Amino acid sequence: MSADRHTHDSCKSLRTAGGERLRDETRRHFFERCGLGLGALGLAELLGAVPETAMGATANANPMAPKPPHYPGRAKAVIFLFMAGGPSQLDLFNDKPVLRKHHGQLPPKEYLEGKRFAFLKGTETLLASPRSFAKYGECGQELSDLLPHHRRIVDEVCWLHGMRTDVFNHGPAKLFTNTGSPQPGRPSMGSWVTYGLGSVADDLPGFVVLQSGPRGPRAGSSLWSSGFLPTTYQGVPFRSGPEPILNLTRPAGIDAQRERRFVDTVSALNRGRMDVTGDPEIATRIAAYEMAYKMQSSAPELMDLSSEPQHVLDLYGATPGKPSYANNCLLARRMVQKGVRFVQLYHTNWDHHGGPSENLEQHLPSICKEIDQASAALVLDLKQQGMLDDTIVVWGGEFGRTPMGEVRQTTGRDHHIDAYSMWCAGGGFKAGLVHGATDDLGLGVVEDGKHIHDLQATILHLLGFDHKRLTFRFQGRDFRLTDVHGELLDAIINA
Repeated sequence: MSADRHTHDSCKSLRTAGGERLRDETRRHFFERCGLGLGALGLAELLGAVPETAMGATANANPMAPKPPHYPGRAKAVIFLFMAGGPSQLDLFNDKPVLRKHHGQLPPKEYLEGKRFAFLKGTETLLASPRSFAKYGECGQELSDLLPHHRRIVDEVCWLHGMRTDVFNHGPAKLFTNTGSPQPGRPSMGSWVTYGLGSVADDLPGFVVLQSGPRGPRAGSSLWSSGFLPTTYQGVPFRSGPEPILNLTRPAGIDAQRERRFVDTVSALNRGRMDVTGDPEIATRIAAYEMAYKMQSSAPELMDLSSEPQHVLDLYGATPGKPSYANNCLLARRMVQKGVRFVQLYHTNWDHHGGPSENLEQHLPSICKEIDQASAALVLDLKQQGMLDDTIVVWGGEFGRTPMGEVRQTTGRDHHIDAYSMWCAGGGFKAGLVHGATDDLGLGVVEDGKHIHDLQATILHLLGFDHKRLTFRFQGRDFRLTDVHGELLDAIINA
């Protein structure tokens, strides 16, 4: 394989096919702002006369260069531990003695008013958790026997109960949590963060995606898409093994000096073109070529966990060379340590409806065992490394599960969007705070309810952004992660 073909292929792994659409929108947006119509746009296209000031692109601009936020932030990076499928808060974090008392009975009708469910028919009975619960730490957070390692971090974590979202089907709900919209095409949170802050990592992407579990999350790559933002801000999935990015390894017969000359030549040609067009996607392409070249040495070194001390590997339960959620949690710490701005971990499958491969009796304990130790280890390791103060860790899924069981082969629960749980740690979140409460059955919120848009707004605030001002103009409208919603949750952040 020739050096140019090989480098081009590796760069494609860092970009999407949305460039043509974005270039068209960039040009149209520029001329709309100038009060010119489509005729002027067409003439400019024929003459190659779209000014270099369109969208602020310049020939020497690095789109991922560090940028100041609106005000000094508490946090510099985010690690989002996404439990894809919807973990059952009733079997993990919320003991409900009243639910046990009324196990097998129909729920009171007044509890169901205004509620929406994905599969329930209205005849399902209440399902008490068979797990044993106890309160831990000074904060007194309840934990079930499925999460023994979480007992070590109860007072390091801000516990968020009474979470709400709007969408009860998996793909759209995942999109809603990640992008603020149930429809594909919007930028993900990681894209918004890197768009706003840039990245201090010059040899790794600013936004990295890691996956574990039996399959990828529903909605796929749209969960880490940059949407209408320049594609340099999209998430870059890393595979397990020595070649995390396809076509990254230098081909046989091509030395570093020859490849360096090739990258420099292509970059010079691209800069010349960007001088004429001002197209931000050309800056993305320049950055992608340069990043691919640098990652030939940085990425394999990053993925090699054998350099970690044995006590750290034991803390996570990680095994070098063996793909796992534990390895990904340790990799997330290593990435943030090297300046990566946003790391998104997806772990499947938490969709425990009841059935041969997704039930509460067998599969919930199994997946909890996969994530419990490493999730707690990440918080403890970040604290030991002196990184927890400026790194946000988020744990949660797209929604929770119902207090009613489903009528299936084995025991399970349906999707529940009105009262579920998440937790956050570090980066300015109040440690050891239990915030929010749900009713005796776990169907609704009775204290300090909060919407996923509120959490998005609060995360951006801790990074130094007013969520209403972090916007991007597209198709004549200013878009933002929280759409037209979101309130800052002052009660859960340090004064």
